[in-house]
Amino acid sequence: MIFDELRPKIQKLIQEQHISVTDRLHQICVLLKEEVAHYDWVGFYFKNGDKKELKLKTYVGAPTDHEIIPFGKGICGQVAESNQNFVVPDVQAQDNYIACSISVKSEIVIPLFKNGENIGQIDIDSNQKDPFTEADERFLEFVNKEAAKML
Repeated sequence: MIFDELRPKIQKLIQEQHISVTDRLHQICVLLKEEVAHYDWVGFYFKNGDKKELKLKTYVGAPTDHEIIPFGKGICGQVAESNQNFVVPDVQAQDNYIACSISVKSEIVIPLFKNGENIGQIDIDSNQKDPFTEADERFLEFVNKEAAKML
């Protein structure tokens, strides 16, 4: 399975301490988008200081206007408040969805914790309906756990 092959590559990227944190996060985004067929947009959002909003740190995929997302708005904003994974099989069926692109059909957002605090998240859009499985959730939880080690 592709996720088993990607785990050591993620760990290796995390350990590259001569590369900035932002660049390592970006390399993770690139790796995931290139290697996982149903990952069409991959980005990391983080809490923006003391504000009740998320700020986009890095991403790969189509350009987005959503660099700042208030807590509670869209899928990312809801995850910032709920501290729970959020898988959206069909974005058109979701009331509180912020459209990034007309080609996006589904989304998965996994919170990133550091010392028990939700400090950010990985956000992935897919141009396919309902491609995300429990394996995606477990893998992305692993990615965030590894990413937290360098934050």
